[in-house]
Amino acid sequence: MVRNRSVGSRIFNGINVVFFALVIVVCILPVWHVICASFSDAGWVMNQTGLIWRIEKFNVNGYKLVFADSRIWTGYLNTLIYVFGTTALGMFLTVMAAYALSRKDFLWASPIMFLISFTMLFSGGIVPLYILVTQNLGLFDNRLALILPGCMSAFYLILVRTALQNVPDSLEESAMLDGAGRFTILFQIMLPLIKATMATVILYYIIGNWNSWFSAMIYLRSKDKYPLQLVLKEILVTTSNSNTNVDISVLGSGDSADAILYKQLVKYCTIVVSTVPMFIFYPFVQKYFESGVMIGAIKG
Repeated sequence: MVRNRSVGSRIFNGINVVFFALVIVVCILPVWHVICASFSDAGWVMNQTGLIWRIEKFNVNGYKLVFADSRIWTGYLNTLIYVFGTTALGMFLTVMAAYALSRKDFLWASPIMFLISFTMLFSGGIVPLYILVTQNLGLFDNRLALILPGCMSAFYLILVRTALQNVPDSLEESAMLDGAGRFTILFQIMLPLIKATMATVILYYIIGNWNSWFSAMIYLRSKDKYPLQLVLKEILVTTSNSNTNVDISVLGSGDSADAILYKQLVKYCTIVVSTVPMFIFYPFVQKYFESGVMIGAIKG
């Protein structure tokens, strides 16, 4: 028989529900504000000073202006290159290193893990990294400057390593008795058993690189190599300039007053365009997220 909850327990649960409901609202409202504004009339949006709750005079003129800007398409292509390049190379290196460090017969596993964990607490800083990438590696204004430095993470390595350590040793021993090599054991036996952790780490890599813009800003000078987020930054800065108007010729209008009105609308539309792919991608890996983090958690 289930005991009745105490008054204190009910109050605590009620406070939790209210608190997290408020957190959800705080997280959703900015997104809803941007979406409603992006589909609303430009003049109406310009006159709004507070939170926008609804779509007024539905139209997609702002999106027409955004997609007419060739920088958006170039930024999308560059971001896909950086995201898939970093994720593919990063996952390969992470899995290979995690497998080696998870084996009990690897003599130097503990000292190496100590050094890797140490980098999570202390780092050389951005200036030494900049010198390393631009001068020592010679990757200034090179696409590899955005791929190589971000393809390995100590945190992701620890997640995958811990998940591999949770796989029973008997599976590996049985495979070895059957003549399987290390690569066969890793890719055909062990990785399928930790697919939740793998999906979680892939999600981390993709989201982290999709939202990255600072590295591109300091390493790249050619605008045709800019990722989407840096393009977004440029568009927002440009449209914020009081002396710069939006080119609305694509809408069949040349009125300078209309060009001023659409400056604010273009900002909202650009934000939506840059974030929609992540909204689409996330639900496909969400089911793996919690279990993947817990499986790969550090155990004392």
